[in-house]
Amino acid sequence: MSPALAAGLQIAFVLVVLAIAYVPVGDYMARVYSSTRDLRVESVIYRVGRIDSRAEQTWYGYAASVLGFSLASALFLYFLQRIQGVLPLNDGLSGVSPAVAFNTAISFVANTNWQSYTPETTMSNFVQPVGLAVQNFVSAAVGMAVAIALVRGFIRVARGGEIGNFWVDLTRGSLRILLPFSFVIALILLSQGVIQSFHSGFASTGLDGNAVTNALAPVASQEAIKELGTNGGGILAANSAHPFENPTPVSNIVEILAILLIPVCLTRTFGTLVGDRRQGLTLLAVMGILWSGLLAVTLAAESGARGVAATAAGSMMEGKEVRFGIPGSALFAVATTGTSTGAVNSAHDSMSPLGGGAVLLNMLLGEIAPGGVGTGLYGILVLALIAVFVGGLLVGRTPEYLGKKLGRREITLAALSILVMPALVLIGTAITVILGSTTGYQGNGGDPGTPGSIHGFSEVLYAFASASNNNGSAFGGLTVTSDWFQSSLGICMLLGRFLPIIFVLALAGALASQKKVAPTAGTLPTSGPMFTGLLTGTVVLVAALTFFPALALGPLAEALQ
Repeated sequence: MSPALAAGLQIAFVLVVLAIAYVPVGDYMARVYSSTRDLRVESVIYRVGRIDSRAEQTWYGYAASVLGFSLASALFLYFLQRIQGVLPLNDGLSGVSPAVAFNTAISFVANTNWQSYTPETTMSNFVQPVGLAVQNFVSAAVGMAVAIALVRGFIRVARGGEIGNFWVDLTRGSLRILLPFSFVIALILLSQGVIQSFHSGFASTGLDGNAVTNALAPVASQEAIKELGTNGGGILAANSAHPFENPTPVSNIVEILAILLIPVCLTRTFGTLVGDRRQGLTLLAVMGILWSGLLAVTLAAESGARGVAATAAGSMMEGKEVRFGIPGSALFAVATTGTSTGAVNSAHDSMSPLGGGAVLLNMLLGEIAPGGVGTGLYGILVLALIAVFVGGLLVGRTPEYLGKKLGRREITLAALSILVMPALVLIGTAITVILGSTTGYQGNGGDPGTPGSIHGFSEVLYAFASASNNNGSAFGGLTVTSDWFQSSLGICMLLGRFLPIIFVLALAGALASQKKVAPTAGTLPTSGPMFTGLLTGTVVLVAALTFFPALALGPLAEALQ
């Protein structure tokens, strides 16, 4: 089968399954967050936690709950790593070092799952499920809760600006959506040969005749929520390229579908909750245009359009698994960088300059195509407000979106939200490159003899883009074990996650406190082809104007060599 046909079949299958799941899954999530009834297990949790599930929170209370819960989660995960040596199933591993424990705690709580360590030799089979997998659930649920809170800002008219109850949204997202879906996905992965074991490993004889110890872990259960919650942290170092995590082409497609399922279907949830499903379809169309465009570039770059120099440097299959091939690797790469997943089934650092630049740009768009669980929806809604504001300036009208006026306060909060990530990426990259001797950056691009190389710059840019966007993937040629990278990337993950959340929740409160205004003949329509084009153009221009100079110094310059 030709690579083009294989790519076409895989893409078609993914799109068909998502189309079938779009309505039932999207509407189900809308019912989960709009229901007035609590499940029995939820009622028990509320009683134990002394939570009044009927109490509404303003954005201040909601944000305080998000930050308080995340802080407690980070402290618990840090402490768990530090005392790993005295816990059960520690496999002889000692406690994790303070720098790695700090970076990892922030990473998993922020839904980034950046891993500056080797999982098999660093984290035990107790810390993996009890610490890391639990955060895979709740960090994803936090993202969905914030997105739903913003949607309530559009549909509610509350004098006090109440936008829901964080603890209820967190519990429902975890128990009613993430847990049952991940259970089904885990069963499918088990059927394909993904392992599930609490043994530390087994001995075997390698092809060279030497004894080899193969790591074992409860992989299937964590793999499912890793992809479904757009987390991405692998329980094994090779991540989804490891045959124990992703053994067959079928499991590869299942993991891609798990990555895309909730972000795509949340647009249907949005349309259902606001009472106009055309609004959700418009957002989905923008996501689809951006995602398909970057997929086309990546497939073309990795399938042969690499240039003479790149082709001479190595095979197009370099860094890729034979069982997936170029189509399965490119599709996975665009899915994982278009969301905030960060899982990989190939070495992104081995991609062609243009292919690597495409997946880097996918993150720099803000990971809204279709974005992470929850984060993609509230990210593209913020950009939709910017697009409406621009459209309002063109016709000289006060901008409105879904019956809510967008004044100075709303636009300021939206602008602050989208400025956080570019500031972190560009400032972090600049400091690292300028102070290379003190930050531990060699700038070698895999060759210690060529400090300051173009590819070395791309590796640093990719690292800060990944951390600030809460993605977690990396160009593996960059060593990030120095104290500078551990701390700076940790800070980027922290601020890149929670500053936008604060601004988005403040925006939700401002919108919820407004009365709705009736549309008039001059109101800019926010559904249909015209607004789809306006929003797509806004997304591209924001990313292009902000990051084009940096991309020109890295992937573009390398591709033109």
